[in-house]
Parts: sequence; C-alpha cells; structure tokens
Amino acid sequence: MVDHTHQDIDAATGTATTGHEWDGIKELNTPLPRWWLWVFYACIVWAFGYWVVYPAIPLPGGHTKGLLNWASRDAVMQEVESLKATRAPFVGKIEQASLQDISADPKLAEFARAYGKSAFGNNCAPCHGSGGQGAVGYPNLAGDRWLWGGSLDQIAATITHGVRSGDAEGHDPAGAAGMPAWSQMGLNAQQIDQVADYVVSLIAPTKADVSAGQKIFAENCVACHGEDAKGNTDLGAPNLTSKSKWLYGSDKATVVQTIANGRAGHMPAWGAKLDTATIKSLTIYVHSLGGGQ
Repeated sequence: MVDHTHQDIDAATGTATTGHEWDGIKELNTPLPRWWLWVFYACIVWAFGYWVVYPAIPLPGGHTKGLLNWASRDAVMQEVESLKATRAPFVGKIEQASLQDISADPKLAEFARAYGKSAFGNNCAPCHGSGGQGAVGYPNLAGDRWLWGGSLDQIAATITHGVRSGDAEGHDPAGAAGMPAWSQMGLNAQQIDQVADYVVSLIAPTKADVSAGQKIFAENCVACHGEDAKGNTDLGAPNLTSKSKWLYGSDKATVVQTIANGRAGHMPAWGAKLDTATIKSLTIYVHSLGGGQ
C-alpha cells in the first residue's frame, strides 16, 4: 500500500511513484487517460445492457432469452424461408419440367446451374472437388470421360441411384463389385505385367512387342472393356484408349496395381437424400461443367 502522506516523487518526471521498486527502477503512479476510463465504463454498461436485452447467460436448463427474445438460429431460418419463397417459382418449374426442357429454357437453365452449383458444393465437392475436377479415385466431372455415361439422363440416374450403393436401380450390374482382382482370378505376375504393357501401349504407342499382353487382354478383358478397349458405360468400364486423365493413373505401376488388385469405386445414392428439383439442378450443373455428352 502506498503511503500517500509520504509520497515519493520521481525527480525526472515530477510524478509520484506507487512505492514499488525493482532493481532500482521505480513504478510511476501515472493515472489512466480520462477518455480511456470513460470508454471502459461505457463498455461495462453496454455489456450489462447486452446481457439483459439479448440471450447471453447460460443456465442449467438453457439460457436467458433476453428482452428481445432474439436468436441467431431464428434469424437464419427466416432468411432461409425468405430464400425458399424467392426460389419457389423456379423450383416448381424445375420439378415439373424434363431435363431437356430445363436445358432448353435459358432462364430456367441459368437458375438450375446456380442452384445446382450450391448443392454441389454442399454435397459433392468433398469427393469431386469444388470445380468437379476430381482426384485419384474420384471422377473428373469436367472432362469428357464418363464411366456411366454423360448424357443428362445418365447423369441424373447416377446421382439418384449411385454406383454400387445397394440401390436396386443403381449402377451395380449383376451385383458386380467393380474391376476384379486378376491376381486372384488366374493371372500370374508375368501375365499381369504383360497385359499392363499392352494397356499402356494403347495411349503411349511403343515399338516393343506387346502381343502377349494383347492376347491375354482378348481372353479376359474384352467382356467389359470391349475388343477395341473403348469401354462400356453400361458396365462402368473405362475407355482405355483415351489419353485424358485416368481415374487411378495411367503409368505402368498403377495399371499393374489396378489389374492385380482390382478397383471398386463407390458413390452413394442421393435420391433418398435430395429432392427432385435439387437432383435435376445438380444434373444440369454437372452436365455444364464441360464434359457433358
């Protein structure tokens, strides 16, 4: 406690000290600026006022409601409902129109793309990327290689029913689990290496002899990929002659891994989670990314 009857005055500044001293350094008893004190007191008054007017104090059974009975959740819900009311005329038209009619109507198509882009960001971007560019194991939706077809109807079917999702109408032909693991279906390491050489040669021509791999391909792979290796959208078998970005990679090591161990891509069925207008809008948006057929 400072003895105010015998205050120590700092010779250099003429200001009284607090009586505290460390290593010969004395603490000046400099008063706070008056404007700062008034601002500080005003903030205290404002804080008490906030506690009274807005919900602020946690209680065992919830929290105080405040005189205004305002809640941020209610404000957000009001904005959502307002947005729904604004969208309602367009959403209603999308629900009733076919995909082809939506695409042919400039204003409706513009709304569907915007609506679909928002839904894509909320539901699809975690796997396919914010711009639909895809990643290893997740298809590039902005390209022109479609495992299950890139028409409006095919895209809608894929979104609605998924791929190997268990949906009865989904892309799961005969209960297929995807690309089989040929190392467990009769091909040895040498044969897998040979057929990998042939598959790689389809996009990177070589003077090396790949006839052995071509023969193995003809005996085992054409059922899904076709004799010309251009794939089959009914089975989700990719076109192996395309130089576009491959789903898992087109280098030989990756191709060997794919042949030996197989692949089993999966996409959930969104039909039970999203309404009709959202699925149609997603279809229009995905189709517009650049690779729609």
